[in-house]
Amino acid sequence: MAHTCLYQGKALADYGFGEGHPFGPDRHDAFMQKAQQQGLLQHPEISLLEPLSGDESTVELFHTKEYVQKVRSMSKLGVGYLDQGDTPARRGIYESAMTVVGCVVDAVNRIMTGEFNRGFVPIAGLHHARRNSASGFCVFNDCGIAIEVLRQCYGVKRVAYVDIDAHHGDGVFYSFVEDPDLCFVDFHEDGNYLYPGTGFEYETGEGLAQGSKLNICLAPGATDEQFLARWPQAEAFLERARPEFILLQCGADSLGGDPITHLQLSEQAHNYAAKRLCKIADVYASGRILAMGGGGYNRDNLAAAWCAVLSELLESHDV
Repeated sequence: MAHTCLYQGKALADYGFGEGHPFGPDRHDAFMQKAQQQGLLQHPEISLLEPLSGDESTVELFHTKEYVQKVRSMSKLGVGYLDQGDTPARRGIYESAMTVVGCVVDAVNRIMTGEFNRGFVPIAGLHHARRNSASGFCVFNDCGIAIEVLRQCYGVKRVAYVDIDAHHGDGVFYSFVEDPDLCFVDFHEDGNYLYPGTGFEYETGEGLAQGSKLNICLAPGATDEQFLARWPQAEAFLERARPEFILLQCGADSLGGDPITHLQLSEQAHNYAAKRLCKIADVYASGRILAMGGGGYNRDNLAAAWCAVLSELLESHDV
């Protein structure tokens, strides 16, 4: 049995907001073509899985029932926005968002039952959505849903969420800001310069969760050198948390040349992060790690970054 599952297919590619939009359906195909060229899809440790839909009861482990109903009804009409103007209520977006959730939750289930120990869902990592609203191209927060599934369905207490997207994972951070058992580590462009304008280093959690969250702000123009200089801090933080499951949001908009961000990382940063997280997962989490593609709007960049992550998931299997 292969140890890494990869979700791919048209229903997953369809999450987005149409041709010509930064978050368009061609993002999936750009990644898959690169993975094919690199031989990753023929790797002996990979299983290619077809997309499947989630269900409302699972989504409502994180989101409010009222918000889920709003998305469903607005998706039928296909007009307006689900937030203040970033996330169009295009026709069919409810079904597409449900597919993202379905793939991520299925990956969690398969990893928790031991069928796989690594997973990758390229069109996922929609980390801006709040419990009661869409935000920043994100309709349903599959990251937050995954955390709730791990907690409520499997009794996993210590979950680590690691985010290397250029944008702060505010939908995850603020939803779990008072949760001391969610270890949150987020590398992102300084919120003074980039949406959503949050995730400052003094934000470390609230109440009993103070000290359980690590926000690492990178200046515009930061390169792999600055990223790697801060990585040991993140790794020590994760090791203290001793996570039982690791979620990685590996957004590629932190690479140089993205049209809407200002960082200058390379895919080697993503490769390094994935390699180190796999080792931590092997020590503390029985190898369990699930990567979600996140943002990235330069197609060559996202293909390179996601392949760099996938290659490490496939090669790092020491459990």
